[in-house]
Amino acid sequence: MIFIKYIVALIICCISSTILYAHGITGADQEFLINNVGPQIGPYMYLGAKHMVTGYDHLLFLAGVIFFLYRLKDVALYVTLFAVGHSTTLLLGVLGGLHVSPYLVDAVIGFSVVYKAFENINGFKTLGFQPNMKAAVLIFGFVHGFGLSTKLQDLAISADGLITNMVSFNIGVEVGQLVALSAMLIGFNIWRRSDSFLHHAYTTNVCLMVAGFILIGFQLTGYFVA
Repeated sequence: MIFIKYIVALIICCISSTILYAHGITGADQEFLINNVGPQIGPYMYLGAKHMVTGYDHLLFLAGVIFFLYRLKDVALYVTLFAVGHSTTLLLGVLGGLHVSPYLVDAVIGFSVVYKAFENINGFKTLGFQPNMKAAVLIFGFVHGFGLSTKLQDLAISADGLITNMVSFNIGVEVGQLVALSAMLIGFNIWRRSDSFLHHAYTTNVCLMVAGFILIGFQLTGYFVA
């Protein structure tokens, strides 16, 4: 029950944060990135970790990915695929200058949450086919990486020390992901020991789908309004 409350709280955070700013980089963090010149390994690692830990859309997707993964080696495999995906497009987007609309990218990220939750409730089997989960996690990892890169590109970060800073930021993202993942795994393992896990699994994934649809709706609205 505690983990259900965590998921619900995360979804509420998703809704309220989407209304406010879509979890972009703001305040003192934004000011630092705009004004910084030269390599800053520590601060960029911190910002990368902070962005992942507070990135509710990334966390919702990760929660969906590991929801029914009981073996640690399976968790490691899928999280590695996700990390390879978002690391590739994060660095390629910023260093290679590949820019896409942040609204559209975040809408697809919202769709990734819907997709995984739908798979968790055997939605695809009901439709008569089963997509390759590994390929899906990798592909959505690419999309999540573009979501990270667009936040940075919009701030016009200095080219001085850019490679060092982006690698540091990406390392921070991975550290933040491990921290968030560890907390979720502990929560899931505790929850799975109770009878309520399977009883509430369907409802929880429906809630994840609703959160994903809300993300899609707000981002598409932002795209057309902007």
